[in-house]
Amino acid sequence: MVQMTADVVGAPCWLSLMARDLHAAESFYHAVPGWTFRKGGLGQAFSVAELDGVPVAGIGAVAGEFEVPVAWTAYFAVDDADAAVARIRESGGTVGLGPVNYPPRGRAALATDREGAAFGIWEGRVLSEWRVGDREAPAWLELHTKNAFDAAVFYGEVLQWADGSDGSCEVSYEEDQVVLRHDGQAVARLNSGPVESGSPKPQLRPRWLVHFKVPELGAAKAAAVEHGGSVVTDNPWLGGGQQATVRDPDGGLFTLDESPAA
Repeated sequence: MVQMTADVVGAPCWLSLMARDLHAAESFYHAVPGWTFRKGGLGQAFSVAELDGVPVAGIGAVAGEFEVPVAWTAYFAVDDADAAVARIRESGGTVGLGPVNYPPRGRAALATDREGAAFGIWEGRVLSEWRVGDREAPAWLELHTKNAFDAAVFYGEVLQWADGSDGSCEVSYEEDQVVLRHDGQAVARLNSGPVESGSPKPQLRPRWLVHFKVPELGAAKAAAVEHGGSVVTDNPWLGGGQQATVRDPDGGLFTLDESPAA
């Protein structure tokens, strides 16, 4: 089923990997989190990853075309991409690309917040069965930043969080974290902590980090190394032995969370 971003304004609406080689990326992510792939609606350079028939994320072989590093990007729903781009600039963020048209599905733009964390905005069609967050969702989203309160103010202005409109996202402050909820479900957390904006190590910079749930963390880590990836050992953000940050063969960072129900 398909719905429009106007119905879920402000909420995360998709996760996408900007890759160099579509086949190589599919092979790696099939081996590690166990995804299967189908063609999406954006052309031959794109595919949709699924787990047990449920969409998890997208992969697009566009890193070379857009001259950007291989990276996972979280996209947030907006009802007007041009207006959202204007709000990003007005609030002190930087727009790096777009809005770009992807007819007939929608429009996208890539930006960074005031601390340099990259994110995307999307106006158009979204998959209503896609989920991110806690409970049964296969993925989780987390912002690592210097000051979560300041970040929440920026994203609140840009993405119209907690603006009182029907269906808008809710923001709460829990245990020194900013928690974003949509329809009562937690869909992301914003965390204050150690970041270095100019660090040569991407895992130490301000960033939106995506988490993917796997049933056995040890097996997934072993598969990542076997298929050309690596396990990052100097990530100060990890929450204990049930998580591991992984770098895919082209440098894309993500975190694996052990979840027996995954």
